[in-house]
Amino acid sequence: MKRYRLCFLGFGNVGRALVRLLNVKSSDLRESYGIDWQITGVATRRLGWRAQDEGFNVAELLSGSDTNYTASNSISEWLSEARPDVVFETISLNPENGQPAIDYLRASLESGAHAISANKAPLVYAFEQLNSLSLSKNRKYFFESAVLDSAPVFSLFRETLPLTKIRGFSGVFNSTTNVILESMEAGRSFDEGVKTAQELGVAETDPSNDVEGWDAIMKVCALANVVLKVPLRPGDVRRESIRGLDSNTLQLARSEGKPYKLVSRARVNDDGSILASVRPEQLPLSEPLGGIRGTSLGVHFELDVIPGLTIVSHRPNLQSTAYGLLADFVNAVRFDAIRRQD
Repeated sequence: MKRYRLCFLGFGNVGRALVRLLNVKSSDLRESYGIDWQITGVATRRLGWRAQDEGFNVAELLSGSDTNYTASNSISEWLSEARPDVVFETISLNPENGQPAIDYLRASLESGAHAISANKAPLVYAFEQLNSLSLSKNRKYFFESAVLDSAPVFSLFRETLPLTKIRGFSGVFNSTTNVILESMEAGRSFDEGVKTAQELGVAETDPSNDVEGWDAIMKVCALANVVLKVPLRPGDVRRESIRGLDSNTLQLARSEGKPYKLVSRARVNDDGSILASVRPEQLPLSEPLGGIRGTSLGVHFELDVIPGLTIVSHRPNLQSTAYGLLADFVNAVRFDAIRRQD
């Protein structure tokens, strides 16, 4: 049995949910995979760079009462002190350029750790570089929670669908806009819809990135870069906000069985170029994504050998996001076990 040294870049709600899930699954990890673990590093803007060579007390770490640690001044010092086998990166999204997450992931891989991320931006701005670096280091850079929480999208194509050619995809990628549009269908105002989404915990205090389509655009670009293998940047995606819709229009569309949703699309043209958009569209209930409601998310792929493949994440929450990170961890360290056998 190997004890893996785990480090956390970012320790907010998702990071804490992952630690609680690791605790719950500890026996299964040992019995099924021969995996034990300890947390040797945690870094946040508020806490700074903290390392504990012998492992943090998990209960104290979660409660914020831990005092036994070494403080570092930079990620390089922190990685040297914590000596991680795996680094989990869950810091805030920077849609402009993906920093500092890209530099942090690069440093983690350079140090010899697997890098597990829930961050979309590095996939948009640096996937090829980070993936090439991980291959050169015999490490894994995994990111299942970045787009559809724990629903297997990236790993599905990486592991189980060889030789398929993806022609394009459509998706409902944003819970906040789902909730707002459905609230307005019920006769409430836009602001009331935003409040409902905030009360459900899916909308930020400032919901602009969701409402204006930027969150969905980042997911479209991430999928295009990784799954379609076609470079796509946010500025290349046609974007339209949901703000132009009113309650009467939404109520009529719902009564006709063609409700509005913020729909993301990307399709590869015959010449290899890509056409992508994020905008409100009417989706008949008979279509693959037409029945997605509330906080649920979904994506529909068009493939050459399969007419259509739809993946739906039903009402994702913190635990499901954390599970995506946990699954990536298990899959990365199973790679270690295979290498040791060879």
